[in-house]
This record gives sequence, structure tokens and C-alpha cells, in this order.
Amino acid sequence: MAMLDIKDLTIEYPDRHGVFQATKNVNLTVNRGEILGIVGESGAGKSTIGNAVMGLLQSPGRIGQGEVYLDETRLDTLPFEDMRKLRGKKIAMIFQDPMTSLNPLETVESQLVETIELHLKLGSAGARARAVSLLDQVGIPDPEQRISQYPHEFSGGMRQRVVIALALAAEPDVIIADEPTTALDVSIQAQILDLIRDLCREKNVGMILVTHDMGVISQTADRVAVMYRGKLVEIGDTKQITQNPQHEYTKALISAVPPSNMRIDRFQHVGFGKEGGGLKEFDLNNHWLGQGRSDEKGDAAILQIKDLNKVFKSTSGFLGSKGVETHAVRDVSFEVSTGQTFGIVGESGSGKSTIARLITGIHKPTSGQVVFEGLDLLARPKSRQDLLTKRQIQMIFQDPYSSLNPRMRVENIVAEPIIVNNLAGSRAEAISIARDLLQLVELDDTAGRRFPHAFSGGQRQRISIARALASRPRFLICDEPTSALDVSIQAQILNLLKDLQARLNLTLLFISHDLPVMRQMCDQIAVMRYGEIVETGDAEGIFVAPQHSYTQDLISLMPKFERLG
Repeated sequence: MAMLDIKDLTIEYPDRHGVFQATKNVNLTVNRGEILGIVGESGAGKSTIGNAVMGLLQSPGRIGQGEVYLDETRLDTLPFEDMRKLRGKKIAMIFQDPMTSLNPLETVESQLVETIELHLKLGSAGARARAVSLLDQVGIPDPEQRISQYPHEFSGGMRQRVVIALALAAEPDVIIADEPTTALDVSIQAQILDLIRDLCREKNVGMILVTHDMGVISQTADRVAVMYRGKLVEIGDTKQITQNPQHEYTKALISAVPPSNMRIDRFQHVGFGKEGGGLKEFDLNNHWLGQGRSDEKGDAAILQIKDLNKVFKSTSGFLGSKGVETHAVRDVSFEVSTGQTFGIVGESGSGKSTIARLITGIHKPTSGQVVFEGLDLLARPKSRQDLLTKRQIQMIFQDPYSSLNPRMRVENIVAEPIIVNNLAGSRAEAISIARDLLQLVELDDTAGRRFPHAFSGGQRQRISIARALASRPRFLICDEPTSALDVSIQAQILNLLKDLQARLNLTLLFISHDLPVMRQMCDQIAVMRYGEIVETGDAEGIFVAPQHSYTQDLISLMPKFERLG
């Protein structure tokens, strides 16, 4: 008999319009020592299943029908107090964002010890000893000292390790891990996944791993369940699902995943969603965007970075006395040729995004040069032409929602750069151009009249792209533009960027820590570590024959999702 048995689970959310079914007749089992992966896009019902098993459905959510068993105990009908006693002791959860499950006002020690004392009835000395042992097991160095620190004193990867230690505190039988590695660098992600696999094997723990990362699934899970709009459409061994999927949705989802072993020309569109899959056809010669187009191609450098440095100084003490200096970018030099995609890859804190902000003028360099089309961007503009040249560099940010004014209609957001830069004869003309740009990036006729909150993450990123195009740029900086998106939406956005580059002869600076995506998008790649570039070269060369030991480590640690043929 399976340790965890989910039978015909239907989860409902009633509202004034009726009842929305988040999941429909889902059947799943988890055995001891097994990792069951649940994959699907946002809204598929993955996390909802985990919350239902834990008894953590948010009101007015409820289990409409079905049964959930942990061994012989039926969980879905347990009284609240009985479920509370099981939660943490028999069944535990690792949440996506560790800061939401850690109390920032309490030390790691107090949080771990409290959980251990509650479930294992150890004395304070025994509970503390176990807490230190748990931190050591999950790979936190100097656990005896670090246990007394607060959550904010740990890095993202270390906080996730603390959350795993909390989940293990009472030696549960089942752990539900909800996107446990989404925001982590490739090296930290590899460590967390190794830790999860070892825990399941050594302690015979059953695990549900909820994620949209097929690379993580292919390297971690024993079996995979694929969900689409609340329904379980396919389940099977990981190898069978990833290499020989049967359901049409699974086939489309797999095809949209960036392969780690080769470069492909285009991502396949997952034809089950509402959003489009590519760039609308248009005649550039007769289009507003064509008025700012350059046909220049070749190896000429459009951007030159020379000996760039950025030191951030923090003040501390009385009256702002000298504090800590952080050398975020150190002696960085590279060139980007017209029409190519230049990638910068590295882990958090390597200086990738700082370089983007130095190029756009958000930060001022400590020293060095940024030269765009022969213009020193760090010098004061001497003419209107200098300002027009600067305008041709635009940026697409990682989080589209925080970069869009929530109080403005979308058509006004897109039209604003047109109006500010006097690229239209009147405001009415600017609004008309903005609506056309929104249609160009596959948004419907009504999009312009709505506000940002009315759109999905992928649609908001399309709005950000339309706004960037509104200045008729030649150079686009893409800072982690797809890191928070489902694989199918990611494929659409990457296809759109490729299409725009081909049609408008755009040059792209693409910043990411997602190595398979970088392989698909970039012509040249620079690898950064601790503010320095350790290796630069042809993208395929970087992946096939990396030269620097750090690059070799990154390539070896990335989740492998290989495509045949």
C-alpha cells in the first residue's frame, strides 16, 4: 500500500459566480523513499494539491470530493487539532520562498528548537543538539555558531537549507516541496537537489516535488505527474514522460523546454493557452518602427565596455562614518557587435545586473568607459543627437509588474516614451502607435484600455517589450526577462525576442543565470564571478568546451534536459 494515497481529489473555490474547481478527480500515490514530481503551468493546481494534503487550503477553498490517506489515517476529515499535531511530525512542507516560512524576528535556533520540542518532546539541551545536527546535515557550515543568527543573515540558498532542516525536524514520513529551487543559482540548486535526493534515499522519506522546471524533474523525480487546468493528464516514470510522452499537452510542454545539450532555432508554441506564440506579420518599410531602423550588419561594435568598475559604499556609525565597500564590478571589458546577442551569465552577486544598470545610467560607474555608437555615455550630452543616441538603449526588467505603473492604463504606459521623446505629432497619434505596438506583441485590441494588474506574468512582459520598442531602440538589455515565467510562456517571450531581433536588426544584451536559455539565445557569452569576467567566447564553445574551471563547474551543475536528434 502507498504511504500517501490521494483518491479522486476535487478542490473547489466557491464565489458569487459559482464554484471554481481548482483540481478535478486527481489520483496520486507516493511510496516510501520515492520522489513524485508534479509539473504543469501556473494555475494547473500543483500547489493546491500540496496545500490540501497539508490542510492548508486558504478560505474559501475546500475539498469538494475525494479522500487523502497517510498510511491508515484519513487526512481530509481529521479534526483541526488532530491535523495540527500531524503537521510537521508526520507530514511537512518546504515552501517556495523561505522568508515566508521563517520568522524574521526569531533566531534560527528558537524556530528549530520550538518545532523539535513540540513534536519530539526532547528537553531544551537535547532539542538544541538536534537542531545543530540538522543544520550540519543540510550542509550549513559552522552550525554551532550560525544557529544563533537570524534568517536575514543567511543567503537565499542557506535559508532554503534552514527550511529543509525545519521540515526534517520531527522526522516526517512525507515532505511536500513546493518549487524549492525556483529562485536559486545553479550551484545552490544542485546542492539542494542533491540534499533532497539523499534525504529520501537515506531516511526513506516520500516526497512530492512541485515545480515547473523540467530539468529539475528529469534529474530528481522517480515518477512524474503532468497537470493541466486542474486535471491529471499523464503520469509515469520520469524517463518515459520526458523521452516518450503520450498526451498532446505533455508533448507540447516538453518541446517548449530549452534543451541543455544543443541549440535550436525556435521554441515550439504550447498551443493550449490563450496567448500567442510569435510576432505579428508587418511590413517594416511602411511601419512606424521602420523609421528608426538601421540596416547596418556585420562585426562592427555597437557597444564597447572598457575597464568598468563599480564600488558601492555603505555608511555606518556616527554621522555616516566610513563603512563597507563592495567592489560589484571589477575591471570589466567587452564589446557587443551590431545585430548579435551578447549574454552575461553568473550567479547572484556576480555583477550581471549591475553592468546593465551602469550601461543604462541607473548607476554611475566608479571608473571606466561605456561607449555606444561612438558616444561616451558617461559624458554629459552635448547635443540633441547625443540624447537621441542614448534613447536607443532600452531595458526589459526581470519583474514586469514592478516596472509598470499600476495606476496607468497600458496604452498610456507604452505611449509615454513616444510622447517624451517627441516621436509622434500628437498625443492621439502616440496612443494609436502604442495600440499598434501592443498588437505587434500579440495582445488583443482591448489590452491598451486595461491596467497592469489585469494581465498574466507573460502578458505583462509583452507590455514591457512593447514599451521598450516605443523608443525605436537599436539596443535592448534583457535582465532575466523570463526567470519567473512558465516554460510555455518563456518559450513565447524568447521566440518574440528572436523575431524582433531579426525584423528590426536589434542588438541584445541578455542577462540570466539560466544556462539552457543562454545557450538558445546568445551568440557570445561572458561568464562572471565576483564582479569579474572569467571567460568570454562563442556561446556553443562555452558549453561544449569551457576553459575556466568556474565555467566548467557551472556547466556540470546545470540541470540536464537533453533532446534527442
